[in-house]
Amino acid sequence: MDPNLLKRLNAARRSRQAAVMITDLGDGRDRLVMKGDPVAGDLGEAVAKRFASAKSGVEEVDGRRFFLNVHVPAPRMTIIGAVHISQVLAPMAQMTGFDVRVVDPRTAFATPERFENVDLVADWPEDALKDRPIDAYTALVAVTHDPKIDDWPLIEALRNGSFYVGALGSRKTHARRVERLSAAGLSEAEIGRIAAPIGLDIGSQSPAEIAVAILAQVVGALRRPTGNGRE
Repeated sequence: MDPNLLKRLNAARRSRQAAVMITDLGDGRDRLVMKGDPVAGDLGEAVAKRFASAKSGVEEVDGRRFFLNVHVPAPRMTIIGAVHISQVLAPMAQMTGFDVRVVDPRTAFATPERFENVDLVADWPEDALKDRPIDAYTALVAVTHDPKIDDWPLIEALRNGSFYVGALGSRKTHARRVERLSAAGLSEAEIGRIAAPIGLDIGSQSPAEIAVAILAQVVGALRRPTGNGRE
C-alpha cells in the first residue's frame, strides 16, 4: 500500500472518520475514499452500501473486480438521563454493539447500583463529554425531560451531524424544545432531524418497550441513514 494512503487512513481512523480503501484487483492500484466523497456510477453505489453495512468485500463493476476495505468507527450511544428507560436501553445497546455512556448530573439517579457494567458519568453533559465529543457515529438519546440537561447535548449532536438524535417528551414538550433550539440558532432543518416522540411507533408503554422502540430506531438510522430509522 502507498505509505501516503496508509498515513491518511490512519489519520481518518484516529479522528473517527469513515473511509473505504478501494483496491483494483486487476492492477493492484489503491484509492482511499472518505465518506461523502463523490464516486461515480455503480462503484459509487457499491461504496455507499459498504459504508452502510460497515462490511468489507469484493464488488464487480463494469467487468472489473474491486476489494472494498471498509473502515467505519465503532458506533456510540450517549444516553442523557439515568432513568428507568436508560436502565434497560444501555445493556441492550451494548449487546447490539454500541459503546454506551450514560450521563446525568442528578446523583440520586446516576448510581453504580442502577447501572452495573455501564460507563456512567454523574456530571453535566458539557463536562462529561469533553473526552468523547458527540460525532457523526454517535447516537444521542435524551430522556431526562429537563431542558437544563437535555438541550446542550441535543444542540451539539445536531451541529456535529450525529447519525441519530432522539428526545423523549410529548408534542407539547417538543414544541417548547423547538422554540428553545430555534432561539439557540439552529435551523428548521436541523431541528427536524430530532426523533420526537422518540422511538418507533409500536405502541410501547413500559420502559422496556420504549427502550426496544428506541434501539430499533437507532439501528435503522445507522444502517439505513436516508430514512433516519423512522420507517
